[in-house]
Amino acid sequence: MDKKKTTQRHSYNPDQMEQWLQDYFLDPRTEAEDHSIFKIDIYETEKHWIVEAVLKDYLSSEIKVRIENFILIITAQKHRTSLPAPIYKKERKIYFPFQIIDHCVTALFQNGVVEIFISKTDDGLGKNRYVTLP
Repeated sequence: MDKKKTTQRHSYNPDQMEQWLQDYFLDPRTEAEDHSIFKIDIYETEKHWIVEAVLKDYLSSEIKVRIENFILIITAQKHRTSLPAPIYKKERKIYFPFQIIDHCVTALFQNGVVEIFISKTDDGLGKNRYVTLP
């Protein structure tokens, strides 16, 4: 049987992560950004942390997901339909207590919700990168 290898690059501490989640959701800026920019929720499963961003007014092609060291960046930008129409850009940054570039990160966009899956066990590239939305 072939099992996936995991390395010691996953340096998160479960207790530290639990405290970080509490601090994140108790931070008044989080609630303010949920109302003024777009709503974000974070869930934990046995194998992943899942970040959900509600972007009902956007198409998949108008959303970018980028990871940079400890930061998850979600950007939504409307395409111009006529000139000189303004470009509407919204962005949220989530600062994790560990380097997410060391974890496998995938994303989906369905029914106006982006779901970003950060693996607890599978290695990432160890580099800053964009995460492709299908």
